[in-house]
Amino acid sequence: MFIVKQIYEICVLTSLPFNYMIHGVVCQHGVYYLLGRLAGCMAECVQQSCARSEFMNKFSDIVVHHKRTVIVVFIAVAVICMVISSFVSVNYKMVDYLPDDALSTNAITIMKDEFGGSLPNARVMISGISISEALTYKDKLAKTEGISDVSWLDDVVGRGTLTSTPAEFLDQTLLQNYYKDGSALISITVESGKEKDTVARVRALIGDGNAVAGEASETASAQEMSVSEVAKAMGILLPVIIIILLLTTTSWIEPLLFLASIGIAVIINMGTNAFLGQTSFVTQTISPILQLAVSLDYAIFLLHSFSAYRKDHPPETAMKLAMKKSVSAIAASAATTVFGFMALMFMRFEIGSDLGINLVKGVTISFVSVMVFLPALTLMGYQLIDRTKHRKLIPDFTKAGKWLTKISLPFLIVAVIVVVPSFLAQTNVTFMYGMGSMTKQSVAGKEAALVEKKFGSENTLVLLVPGKDKGKETELCSELNNISHVTNVVSYVTSVGAEIPAEYLEKQITDQFYSKNYTRVILYTDMEAEGDDAFQTVKKVTETTEKYYDNFYMAGQSATLYDMKNIVSTDTNVVNLCAIIGIFLVLLLTYKSLTMPLFLLFTIETAIWVNLSFSYFGSLSFSFIGFLVISTVQLGATVDYAILLSDRYLSNRKEMGKKEAIRKALGDNIVAILTSATILATAGFALALTSSNKIISELGTLLGRGTILSLAMVLFVLPSLLTIFDKVIQKTSLNHGFHKQKGISGDQRP
Repeated sequence: MFIVKQIYEICVLTSLPFNYMIHGVVCQHGVYYLLGRLAGCMAECVQQSCARSEFMNKFSDIVVHHKRTVIVVFIAVAVICMVISSFVSVNYKMVDYLPDDALSTNAITIMKDEFGGSLPNARVMISGISISEALTYKDKLAKTEGISDVSWLDDVVGRGTLTSTPAEFLDQTLLQNYYKDGSALISITVESGKEKDTVARVRALIGDGNAVAGEASETASAQEMSVSEVAKAMGILLPVIIIILLLTTTSWIEPLLFLASIGIAVIINMGTNAFLGQTSFVTQTISPILQLAVSLDYAIFLLHSFSAYRKDHPPETAMKLAMKKSVSAIAASAATTVFGFMALMFMRFEIGSDLGINLVKGVTISFVSVMVFLPALTLMGYQLIDRTKHRKLIPDFTKAGKWLTKISLPFLIVAVIVVVPSFLAQTNVTFMYGMGSMTKQSVAGKEAALVEKKFGSENTLVLLVPGKDKGKETELCSELNNISHVTNVVSYVTSVGAEIPAEYLEKQITDQFYSKNYTRVILYTDMEAEGDDAFQTVKKVTETTEKYYDNFYMAGQSATLYDMKNIVSTDTNVVNLCAIIGIFLVLLLTYKSLTMPLFLLFTIETAIWVNLSFSYFGSLSFSFIGFLVISTVQLGATVDYAILLSDRYLSNRKEMGKKEAIRKALGDNIVAILTSATILATAGFALALTSSNKIISELGTLLGRGTILSLAMVLFVLPSLLTIFDKVIQKTSLNHGFHKQKGISGDQRP
């Protein structure tokens, strides 16, 4: 219990900035308040540096002397979390992450309360049957587990009318929406969270040759595709990481120690998701990969430091010194990554908060694992490390610095030329907000094509307007019918007639259109669920309805995606601003310089903008999730490369001229930067290659390509920025201590 208490203490101490951040989000919901609290927290952390040094002396002693207990505790917690993680539910529905005040969210709630049912989310097409057989199938579907509501033609005209009236005497325009050429199209509502099993039951009921299409079918397909996503990605990533680490270390066993320390952190993080209730499919798929890729550096840094101290000290003393030396650097690296991830928590679209919390938690757990579990594990197996030593397998890159500095200026010129076009291009990228695009090649996509071929591309919108004013309703429906892409408007006045009193009709008919407080109007359209046509149609329907009613609600997939688009457009600016400001503050306090943060942010932001501009210049659309995540992940994860190079440059400048300083900084650190970047890029491309989910695959491509671009900016552009603006850095920094030779300024030395 003693060692557990000490682990808790270091968690509390090192997570102080995170506590301030979360407190600001929960209590104030204000960006400026949060940044103020963040700055105050950082100042407090600086004031406590002496206390931390003393604490680390004590803590390192405890870890070293209780290494067996540490290992047992971590393994026990990991086993428990592994079991718990299997019970964490995964949410595949984007609509569930819309804020509560979104109009489409309110529309769904009101429709449930007033009409006792949800909006249909799937269409079932059964071919080769009569109208009476279609009614039999409808009854069977209504009894199927997981289906809460079923609707068909009889709900509009009445079952008695439908069974007693020949088809040729029915309204043919209306009939064609439900029954055509011996095929019936039945709408169903699948309960949330039960899509996969329910759609499978429906397919078993209707048999081969028939089809299930719609949002529920897409969700079910996404669930099926995502089951083995992480395992497949890890199957590619882990061997590559091991090969990279074997090439850059001098022991055959060290890579396993790196992976063990971060792997156990990944398992614990996934298990602690149980406290969140559920996670999104995006978080479930990419969080383990990103956590492994961005935090592996912490383990590498600690063990490299340990190896250096082993030359002059016994193992236990070397580990204590390594822990004390590396804690600040690892914490700073983790902080920049964490602040990038924290920016996602400002999204009103709550999938960002879900992913942000998970990644912040994961990086924090990785930090604790590296500072607690890895030292204990290493000391238990250092003899094995010694016995498995091998010579360095990659050449020395110390001379690369001279070559890189020669070509750096032309690359800086190119970066300055492309930065503005790239920025403008990435602001005009077209995004996709739904899940339809990722399931086109799946069974769901193929069956949707069959339904569309027979009945057209149907997309339903539902209007809820207050009261039962049949005059207004008639005028509204007449005008809605004239809107482009609206093929049919179904309401009481269009289906029954305004002149017929509701009390003369069957209750099941009137209940389809009237509740105590609202009138329901159903619009059938021939547009895709999203895109310019869909969003323009939703906008036109909204403008038309505003002429007649002050308050109304609209539900449907396109209405939901339209809300999502408007919310995400705001989220994009907020998330990027928060990430940039948060990391700027970290860099400001780290370097005590006004210009260093600007140069580092320019380096990475340019890489981000170029990365995102590929889609614009290639006339491609991609998921908005990829845009939001890559803007924060690429910034938070790859700015470490710029920090490492800049930190070594500033350190070298205290003893040598600027050109010699940058050459040495590049030569000494290029292997470390290449190792980290290769692992992160491999993680991205592994997701891209293995994921059958287009959203995840796109994100992987962005991550892999973005990491390579960030690497190129750091190695080819940043050196010129640092040397050209060397004097500016001196004048805008506190206590720079740059080297100067008598009679020759430091920036003039060769």
